[in-house]
Amino acid sequence: MRVTQSMVAANSLRNINKSYGSMAQYLEQLSTGKKITKASDDPVIAQKGMYYRTSLNEVEQYKRNLSEVYLWMDNSEASMDQGNKSFQRIRELMIQAKNDTNETTDREAIAKEIAQLKEDLVSVANTQVAGRYIFNGTSVNTAPVTSDANGVVVNSENDPYLVEVSRGIQLKANADPSQLFSQELFNTIGEIERELSEDDMDLDSLLQKFDGLVTTFSAERSDLGARYNRLELLESRIDNQEVLAKKVLSENEDVDMEKVYTDFITQESVHRAALQMGASIIQPSLVDFLR
Repeated sequence: MRVTQSMVAANSLRNINKSYGSMAQYLEQLSTGKKITKASDDPVIAQKGMYYRTSLNEVEQYKRNLSEVYLWMDNSEASMDQGNKSFQRIRELMIQAKNDTNETTDREAIAKEIAQLKEDLVSVANTQVAGRYIFNGTSVNTAPVTSDANGVVVNSENDPYLVEVSRGIQLKANADPSQLFSQELFNTIGEIERELSEDDMDLDSLLQKFDGLVTTFSAERSDLGARYNRLELLESRIDNQEVLAKKVLSENEDVDMEKVYTDFITQESVHRAALQMGASIIQPSLVDFLR
């Protein structure tokens, strides 16, 4: 077959164009850091990328859920600590009041302090986080405890406030209000206040009853601590899942910069050589001789 000047020129032009295309692809990968920029570049990579990215988004959402559970538990623990201090002070005042050397004015002063501690417990029971009551089950928009001149009324719900912290795993974020700030608790404290005004007061039975309520309170606090420890374990596992998800996603989509740069330099050398060879093979035209 006779090879003409136009065939050589056409082949050279086609190969040079292909070389330009390869260099453009390498430049695009180097500038974006990605193997592909559209699904048509490699449908398999694009499909896997969607799956891996969905998994990563899921993990990131679980991390946000974990933060919410931490917020609830941290605030619950802080509130319980404050409540426990009030309980201890009430118990201390009750023991002090049992002393026969107390005058009537002394018992009145003790009763006033216990009344203040009771109001403090009401405020603790109505603790809010981001505008939501954390000791009222799932009725987060309603105060569980109200207090007025007629006394304290508890109207709390005990439904667990569940948050999904991993696929198929829901963790209870709140504490059981019936074990912490019950109607019986406030009634007992009210009885203590009234008993202090009696001349022939009997605080022993009330102290025993109060101790039982404090024990229930402490048990619920321990349960919260146990769930907090589990939450930390779940956080560690989700952190590992996030690292793995990002690694798989990166291996699927991100380019090996060193390899791409080396390929680009190699292609550039080939391109320059093709230009030089094409210029020497294509014969000069008549116009070139006339210059």
